[in-house]
Amino acid sequence: MNSVVKTVAVVDYGMGNLRSVSQAVQAAAQGTGWTVIVTSRPEEVRAAQRIVLPGQGAMPDCMRELRDSGLRESVLEAAAAKPLFGVCVGMQMLLTHSAEGDTPGLDLIPGEVVKFDLAGRLQADGSRFKVPQMGWNTVRQVPHGGTVHPVWQGIPDQSHFYFVHSFFARPTDARHCAGETDYGGAFASAIARDNIFATQFHPEKSAEQGLALYRNFLHWNP
Repeated sequence: MNSVVKTVAVVDYGMGNLRSVSQAVQAAAQGTGWTVIVTSRPEEVRAAQRIVLPGQGAMPDCMRELRDSGLRESVLEAAAAKPLFGVCVGMQMLLTHSAEGDTPGLDLIPGEVVKFDLAGRLQADGSRFKVPQMGWNTVRQVPHGGTVHPVWQGIPDQSHFYFVHSFFARPTDARHCAGETDYGGAFASAIARDNIFATQFHPEKSAEQGLALYRNFLHWNP
């Protein structure tokens, strides 16, 4: 009997789409030996082998709740050493600063979070660009050193994923952009550095390709 329990902690600081994220990660973990927990306890985040940081709502609220929940330090410790997957606002929190509420982020990946400025702009079909972007859009996998990120393994380039957001990431270093999407112009829809991978879109709402992304995260050895 294998006594080593491999744990993925979905961080519950009160602002994530926890039910759908945890269900998707659990579905991806079937048959892999990983145990998925949803936790608001810093010690469980510290003890886990992998971390998923979801986020939903306004950036100032998410950062405040992460701090007030007592989870901020454990997330920073985890991000220094363990594979971490940020989702939606959970991705934006990883950057240096957000224009939403003039909010400092965790500064794990240098860059800014800015709002779409698409007033009066028309899409190819003549319709107006709407903010927030809401719905399916494609993601171009951006190569790093000649190869795309291993979390994309087996997922076709330009696959569709589900987005709901008014703000987007602008990493300082182009090397931290792992995926790019066009909505009135190209923006970073996936970012990565060392043991961190994060997406603006929602893998848990993105059908089989989203599950494949979580599955790849569980097998990834940065």
